Amino acid sequence: LVDAQESRRILDRLFGYKVSPMLWKRIAPKLSAGRVQSVAVRLIVEREEERKVFRKAGFWNLEARLCGEGREFTATLVRVNGKRVAVGKDFDAATGKPGNGSVTVLDGASSAALAVTLRGSIPWEVTGVEEKPVTQHPAPPFITSTLQQEANRKLGFSADRTMAAAQKLFDSGVISYHRTDSTTLSDKALQESGRTIRGMYGDAYYGGPRRYQKKVKNAQEAHEAIRPTDFSLTPDKSGSRFHGDEAKVYELIWKRAVSSQMADAKLLRTTVEITAAGGGGASCLFTASGKVIQFPGYLRAYVEGSDDPAADLGDKETSLPSLTEGDR
Repeated sequence: LVDAQESRRILDRLFGYKVSPMLWKRIAPKLSAGRVQSVAVRLIVEREEERKVFRKAGFWNLEARLCGEGREFTATLVRVNGKRVAVGKDFDAATGKPGNGSVTVLDGASSAALAVTLRGSIPWEVTGVEEKPVTQHPAPPFITSTLQQEANRKLGFSADRTMAAAQKLFDSGVISYHRTDSTTLSDKALQESGRTIRGMYGDAYYGGPRRYQKKVKNAQEAHEAIRPTDFSLTPDKSGSRFHGDEAKVYELIWKRAVSSQMADAKLLRTTVEITAAGGGGASCLFTASGKVIQFPGYLRAYVEGSDDPAADLGDKETSLPSLTEGDR
């Protein structure tokens, strides 16, 4: 412990003592840039240098609304004459130029002309159909950072607002300690969550306890993941105890903790390739993809990025019409 303290002091003198005065002079007084903050300052500087050399580039694409079996679906242009249609990642951030000539860059005029030509080449032909079963695993229970991120995505809360609500929930005794980087759950929590899942959703939705381990070496796992202290206190029952931000944050925590112990979701992913004549002998390849939920599993309780799992289940089922190679 003494050696560790001395090492930290040395790092502060090597880095912090030099960076802090620069921040006072350039930005504002009383700023600190010790061994931790100096790294953040460096990241900001590197990001700013990237921003300065960034060059904009424009690119266009085409989407086709197609119909099969009376059902409409969308396909996206991916290749023209065997060459991939350029997307954002194909451009060099420093020069704005596309890759090594292996991609086709469409501008507004060329994409509009191609659209006119493609409309005149109907019917198009299905040239490939692939079906692939997919298993989707639940996310681990919240740690501090993932709770803040999800509350921002779903609720629009700032980190401070999220932590203020979590602090009140912790003070009320309804959640475990909310400042943690551990994804582990105690044996008691595992047993309680299992009983809750079987009672609410049925035995098929529970396949035994799941234990999550952090990939980060030497993670500080002195506390559990953020979870309800009583899994039987569902969001529906919690309305009489708290309201507003606390109720919304508690609902997130409860759903994430419960879903982390539920069975995997089973989906069937389908990809369809459709070829059209683009004029002058050119061939254009469109692709459409969809998935059907065969067994919802943990999605019954929690869907990342949505406050309403029932509604989002419908959104996730993008089913394509039944197509085979050679269909026109």
